[in-house]
Amino acid sequence: MIVDKQKEKLYNMAMENTHLALYRKYRPRTFEEVVGQEHITKTLANQILADKISHAYLFTGSRGTGKTSVAKIFAKAVNCQNNTTGSPCGECEVCKRLSAENDINIIEIDAASNNRVDDIRELREKVKFAPIGAKYKVYIIDEVHMLSDSAFNALLKTLEEPPKYVIFILATTEVQKLPATILSRCSRFDFRLLSIEDLCKVLNNVFKSEGIEAEPEAVKLIASSGEGSVRDTLSIADSINAYANGHITKQDVLKVLGTTDHDLLINFFDKIIDRDIGGVLTLVNEIDRSGKNLAVFAKDLAKHARDLLVCKTCANPEEILNFSGEVLEKYMAQADKATDKQLILYMQNFASCENELRYTLSTRLLIESIAISCINGEDAKKN
Repeated sequence: MIVDKQKEKLYNMAMENTHLALYRKYRPRTFEEVVGQEHITKTLANQILADKISHAYLFTGSRGTGKTSVAKIFAKAVNCQNNTTGSPCGECEVCKRLSAENDINIIEIDAASNNRVDDIRELREKVKFAPIGAKYKVYIIDEVHMLSDSAFNALLKTLEEPPKYVIFILATTEVQKLPATILSRCSRFDFRLLSIEDLCKVLNNVFKSEGIEAEPEAVKLIASSGEGSVRDTLSIADSINAYANGHITKQDVLKVLGTTDHDLLINFFDKIIDRDIGGVLTLVNEIDRSGKNLAVFAKDLAKHARDLLVCKTCANPEEILNFSGEVLEKYMAQADKATDKQLILYMQNFASCENELRYTLSTRLLIESIAISCINGEDAKKN
């Protein structure tokens, strides 16, 4: 008995010291906690309150935008015993039981590894069994576009006439691969990529909860690198915090991600606009010798050209770029030095550089040649 208690104590200590990824630790548990998808969460909550629930839903959108999280919240909400807002209360017996990863009333299926017709036939047999201790049995099929044609046909029959106690939630990042027959039987919800502003709010809340200090510019850089995905943003933040150890600076983010400082990009483009070929070659040499990843630098150049075009042509560039006032002033000043036509050429040339990176033998030579094409006003793709 003493040995068992010692083992239990050691196990609990180990679990306490086990690091849980931020994106898992801060997965939303109610519709109100979901960020950037109010057009979906409000609709679902209203359906639940009005008892107008569909038998099949389709959640589509880019990775990390909350499809699976919302599906799990919905599965709990339709079964919650004290649902007054549309979200699960989290306190009733059913909510607590459904929060367990292995509850038999919420079945998660990964279609990437269970895509055969036999897998769907097995699912059809299990659908016949009523939920235990809950009102609905909810099937969440992730990456549903990975199902085979025969598996889709097998699923179709179940979607047409499911038992009243069954709800299907199909999640996918590639909705165009789904048959029209499947699409027509589902209530579709499109998840949006989050804005940098929304991602900054998520990061600031997480950092506050974790006791992590982060410079405002560092937060913006992390949010920008997440490219609209909450999961990617929090994963990046996790990696950077492991390096920075609780105090994240702008330089920490630049070092870990390998991204380029605004001032360096501005300096590089000044030399292009001033037609300074020698200056461009010298700067590329300095960047290469510093050990910076030139492939990442090439992608940053393409984005910088696009950001300059935004400054040049948009009435309110600050709403799109979400830069600090000081950085935006520098971008606006540089954009004024070039014409619209020049900036479009720069953007197209460096964007084509991204496609050629996988084939080139020398990233440095590729960047130099494209920069010189920009200086000469030439289309790099025709050279």
